[in-house]
Amino acid sequence: MSDSMTRVGWIGVGRMGAAMAERLAKAGVDLTVWNRTPAKAEPLREHGATVSESIAGLRDKDVVFTMVSTSHDLEQVLDELLGGDGPVPGVVVDCSTVSTESSAAARQKCADRGGSFLAAPVSGNPKVVRAGALSLVVSGPRATFDRVAGLLVHLGRSATYVGEGETARLVKIAHNLMLGVVTQTLAEITVLAQKGGVPRNAFLEFLNNSVMGSAFTRYKSPAFVHLDYTPTFTPVLLRKDFDIGLAAARELDVPMPVAALTAQLVQAAIGAGRVDEDFAVLLDLQAAASGLELEPEDVPVDDGLGS
Repeated sequence: MSDSMTRVGWIGVGRMGAAMAERLAKAGVDLTVWNRTPAKAEPLREHGATVSESIAGLRDKDVVFTMVSTSHDLEQVLDELLGGDGPVPGVVVDCSTVSTESSAAARQKCADRGGSFLAAPVSGNPKVVRAGALSLVVSGPRATFDRVAGLLVHLGRSATYVGEGETARLVKIAHNLMLGVVTQTLAEITVLAQKGGVPRNAFLEFLNNSVMGSAFTRYKSPAFVHLDYTPTFTPVLLRKDFDIGLAAARELDVPMPVAALTAQLVQAAIGAGRVDEDFAVLLDLQAAASGLELEPEDVPVDDGLGS
């Protein structure tokens, strides 16, 4: 079946889910979406999507994507999607960040109803999605991956197949551990430079143009310079991933002292009440610990995404 004829459902249109579903709709995919808060799904009508009043309305789709916040959310939506005696989707593609145990349970639920399941967590934020720079890591049956590859290509820059089972979950958690560690390190060196008299924007411009710069340091620079903590990923969500990652490290007997310390600093941000902001607030905590009071710098900053 060609991608243009594939009937696709989408569950979960929060910040990330909405941006990803929008890309499928704009690509001309036959898309029906559902969200617990229906109003969040309505803007997708403008791009050609249909909004379903219930998850049950997606049971006749060929492929259903899920993008939810927690393992419990995934369990709930799959119970509804796969319930009943009628047809169910042939493929479920879950883009959430959940534990390997939850992912394996979801895979079994799909198998019990004769369907196939792909774990497909992502790297990026809504701005990255809209720039076409999202990356996906995917695990599950290779034949299923090949079947939906034409849909995945609409979502971003790359979809990397890493094997059977839940291997994609470990890859994504390892990625998010690095996300936290790098952000904390970036906060530390930025505060060090500023306390020594260097404006944040100048330091970050140098860093981003050096061999140490990256796509991530560049698109995080506006938040650091302008102190704009509009959430793309909150400390609470990052803490969840550190919990999962450190549990995997214990199970596999891998010491992770730097990640463990960073987890405590993320917890400190949450303990300070910084729960609804972007995890870039680690910069504020580092500045406070260094006796430095930050002020926004009113200069243009290139985020590397064409924004």
